Amino acid sequence: MRQQWEYLTLFLEADAVREEDFLMQYRDWKSNIPPFTVEALMPRLNALGAEGWELISLHPYFVGNRADVLVADNSGTRTWTSKYLGVFKRAVES
Repeated sequence: MRQQWEYLTLFLEADAVREEDFLMQYRDWKSNIPPFTVEALMPRLNALGAEGWELISLHPYFVGNRADVLVADNSGTRTWTSKYLGVFKRAVES
C-alpha cells in the first residue's frame, strides 16, 4: 500500500516580541533581539512538529491585503517582510 500524505500551508510571521522568552533561552542576544529574526518561528514550528507535521518548505513572502502573495515585483522594488509561507506534510493514518 502506498503511503498517503496530507498537506498544510500556513503564513507564519516572525515576531521576536511575542517569542522573547524562548529566544533569550535559545541564544545569547545580549538583550538586543532583532525584531523579525527567523528564529522567532521556532516555537510555532516545534508545535506543528509535535502534531506530526514535517516542514518541507519555508519561503519569505509579502502577503497582500487579500492574502495574495508577492513573488516578484516587476518594477524591481524591494520589500522587507517578516512573513513566511510554510508547507508541511504528515502521513495519513489508515
